[in-house]
Amino acid sequence: MIIATKQSQVANNIAAVVLLLMAVGTLFVFSASANIGQELDLGRFYDFPSLRRILFFPLACLLMYVASCFDYHRFSLARGWMRSPTSYWLVLSVALLILVLLPEFGAEINRARRWLRIPLGPVVVSFQPSELAKWAAVFFLAAVCDKCGPELKLYWRRFVPVCLAIAATVGLVAIEDFGTAAFMAIVAFLILASAGAKWWHLLTPLPFGVAGFFVLLISSPSRMLRIAAFLSPEQWEDSAAYQANQSLVALGSGWLWGKGLGEGICKYGHLPEDTTDFVFAIIGEELGFVGTAAVIGLFIAFVVLGIMVVLRSQDRFGQLLAGGIILTIALQAALNIGVVTVVLPTKGIPLPFVSAGGTSMLLSAAAVGVLLNIAKQATAVSAESEGKQ
Repeated sequence: MIIATKQSQVANNIAAVVLLLMAVGTLFVFSASANIGQELDLGRFYDFPSLRRILFFPLACLLMYVASCFDYHRFSLARGWMRSPTSYWLVLSVALLILVLLPEFGAEINRARRWLRIPLGPVVVSFQPSELAKWAAVFFLAAVCDKCGPELKLYWRRFVPVCLAIAATVGLVAIEDFGTAAFMAIVAFLILASAGAKWWHLLTPLPFGVAGFFVLLISSPSRMLRIAAFLSPEQWEDSAAYQANQSLVALGSGWLWGKGLGEGICKYGHLPEDTTDFVFAIIGEELGFVGTAAVIGLFIAFVVLGIMVVLRSQDRFGQLLAGGIILTIALQAALNIGVVTVVLPTKGIPLPFVSAGGTSMLLSAAAVGVLLNIAKQATAVSAESEGKQ
């Protein structure tokens, strides 16, 4: 009973950490949205990131709760490919990735075509298919690796078909979102490695992945410019390196305790994407090193608690799925913080639960809900086994 109680506490603690991260995100999206030249107009509610966050925060909480009540075993392929929502999820993701490329459906924002515009009465909702594809790939890999079991080590019969399915999805994402595609490839590699694939099998796709990476990099002048700005920021301080430099200015000006909540000035037109990809810099400016360390500490707590769920899960699918969810969120947070601190080149990777953006927040919250269900299932199994003893 003690083990079951501890596992239940783990699930509650994970939910508390995620809720706290979303609350922090809501607070700083509001702060970063401050604009001295524009007043909030409730008649255009959905046009303001801060007001949209009012809608997305409770929706994310509700979605996380609903997902936590859904038996995660239904995502497995144990009952067959056609009876699992995971298969349809991946197919739907591929269809939407193709649909967003069509000018009639896809919207181009900041010179990138990544969003579907969905009219809902007086407002138009944006949806990012690459976010759905990212999570579909994680669930699909966990389900396939569980179904294959030891046969995953069979190169031609199992490993290659799995890699081709993921490569097709990643390839479509790469057309629209280079950073997310590279992120998905890294996550897929790590999930396959943790599932027991042979190392020399994992090395065989690398030449193709590296070649594709450089082709996509060289074919895009903007990507090459970002790399050049990262390597020589002083030469591009007024253009390509401007955003990264302003991020460092925001973080540095916060010192230890920050300027105070709402007192930052970089959000007044100095730091682009201050509510989305660079909201961590606003946290650093207003709450200082203490604030950024607290956010990082919350993500570390999430990882530690998630690892506990993996170790105590009673079945292979639960372990793989929980591990994939934790890995995706933790790696994405690390990449975002790396970009904001200019350890990595500038790329549009949101900070999970904190950055503005409904698609990322809602889907990540749903994934955490599945993680909570895995923890609950482990609790029930532990209690039942102890009762028999």
